[in-house]
Amino acid sequence: MNTENYTYVASCAFTREEPELSAKIQDYLKQRFDMPIIRCCVRNYKVEEFTADMPEWMQPRWRATPHYKEFSEDSTMVYVCHNCAAIFQETMKEVKRIPLWELILNDEEFKFPDYSHEKMTLQDCWRSYDNRSEQDAVRGLLKKMNVDIVEQDENYERTQFCGVSLHAPAPKRNLKLAPKRFVENADGKFIPTTSEEQERLMREHCQNITTDKVVAYCHYCVKGLKIGGKQAKHLASLLFDN
Repeated sequence: MNTENYTYVASCAFTREEPELSAKIQDYLKQRFDMPIIRCCVRNYKVEEFTADMPEWMQPRWRATPHYKEFSEDSTMVYVCHNCAAIFQETMKEVKRIPLWELILNDEEFKFPDYSHEKMTLQDCWRSYDNRSEQDAVRGLLKKMNVDIVEQDENYERTQFCGVSLHAPAPKRNLKLAPKRFVENADGKFIPTTSEEQERLMREHCQNITTDKVVAYCHYCVKGLKIGGKQAKHLASLLFDN
C-alpha cells in the first residue's frame, strides 16, 4: 500500500477523550508507514486549550506534534474524527480523504485480534451517515476480528445518532467551516437540552439495542451509548487494546 503523501490528523477532540487510544494509533502509523501526524484540521484552533485538557503524560507528546500543515492537491488526509473529515470536505475538496479504518483494512500486515464470534451491535454515526466507504470498512474490520455484527434498523444512511452531541449546540467553528454538514443538513439537530433530557434520550435509544456490547467508530457515539447504559467500545479499542 502506497501511503506517500498521506498525513494523519490525530484530532484534538478524539485525543482529549481517548488519549491512550490516540497514542496507540499514532504509534502504529509512525512505525508501520512513517506517516506524518498533525493534531488539528484547523490552523491555530484552541492550541493551548486542548493541550491543557490532555492528561499530564500526554502533554509533552502533544506539544511535540505539529498542530497543522498545508495540504497539496496530491495529498491524502487520514482521519479518525468526522468533524475533521467534514471540514476538509467543505474547505479543501481537492484533498483526498480516507478513514483510518479503510487504511487498516488494506494493511496486509495488521495483526487482527480474534473476538471468537462475539455478538456486538454496531452503531453508525450521523456525522458520517452518507459515507458508505467508511461504513463498509468498519464492517470489514469487525469481520476480520470475528465479531458477529448485529445491525440496527437505523443503520448506514438512516442513522440519526451521535450521542448527546446532537442535543447540544455545535461548535461555531463547525458551523462556519462545514455549513452543509452542520447547518443545511442538520435540521432538528444541535438543539440545547438539559443533561437530564440528554440522559433520557440516550437510555431511550439504548433500549432498542439487544446486545450488551455496542461498538462505535465515533467518540461522541461511544460517550452517548455509555450514558444510555450500554457497554460501549470504540472500534479503535477493539483493534488496539487487545
